[in-house]
Amino acid sequence: MNNRQTIKNERAEDPRRARIVEAAMPVFLAYGFSRTTMDDIARAAEMSRPALYLFFRNKADIFRAACMATLEHARASACDVLEGEGPLEARLMQALDQALFRLFRQIEDSPHGEELVDVNHAIASDVVAAWVREMVACFATAIDREARQRGVRLARHGLSAEALAEMLLDVLEGLKSRGVCGTAAEARAGQFVTLIGIALRAQPPSEAPPAEAGAPC
Repeated sequence: MNNRQTIKNERAEDPRRARIVEAAMPVFLAYGFSRTTMDDIARAAEMSRPALYLFFRNKADIFRAACMATLEHARASACDVLEGEGPLEARLMQALDQALFRLFRQIEDSPHGEELVDVNHAIASDVVAAWVREMVACFATAIDREARQRGVRLARHGLSAEALAEMLLDVLEGLKSRGVCGTAAEARAGQFVTLIGIALRAQPPSEAPPAEAGAPC
């Protein structure tokens, strides 16, 4: 069972756990990880502090679960957009907004955003890695469907839907590592989405006709 299935099952089993998870992320964004206490989360979830320990060992476990839930919601929203209708480029950008840009804006708006990113890397990096793989699969499915509808064989260009999806996520990761964020990152992502559109419109070079028998090389 993967992380996404685990969080879905756990949330379905007890609504109190779901309430804790839902209430936790706004608290972490408001106070940061180090300053957030179990009492803060208990108040936000409208339950007693001891009740939290029925479901979680500590606030690190709560933070991890909140990250999983946040990413799952972002993934589901993005994939719904990608499975819809309309121009592919518009759907790709809208899906990126659902999956990433909204999360980036939340982190940027928090005075503790940098700390939360560091904590996320420390205790939930595997969750993020699994989520990235799922997002690549969603984007690749949409790109592949579009290529088939347009009759474009990406392999003729040395490309694949999965490779384009991976490069799209890699572009965003590279921008983040260089400190390019906000509207600048969205603009750069839009440029790469345009390149994907160009690849899906490009026609492969026509095959050369076979040489006639006896014709000089």
